[in-house]
Amino acid sequence: MGQYDTSSNDLTLEDQVKSLADDELLDFWEETQQLARALDQESSPDLMNFHPEYEKVILQELQFRSCRRHIR
Repeated sequence: MGQYDTSSNDLTLEDQVKSLADDELLDFWEETQQLARALDQESSPDLMNFHPEYEKVILQELQFRSCRRHIR
């Protein structure tokens, strides 16, 4: 299962997402969705803006991979 490496200063979230295999990327997306639901239930204003960046990056990578498959 893939996970975001917060200890790495050299790799951005985008770079780490690109390095995940398809199944790892889908697992990571599912985990971020579960985390987002948990954070939304907390209703903490500081935590509400945490998940959109993850979701945006993951969805862009999934779209890119989907387009790449159709071109081949």
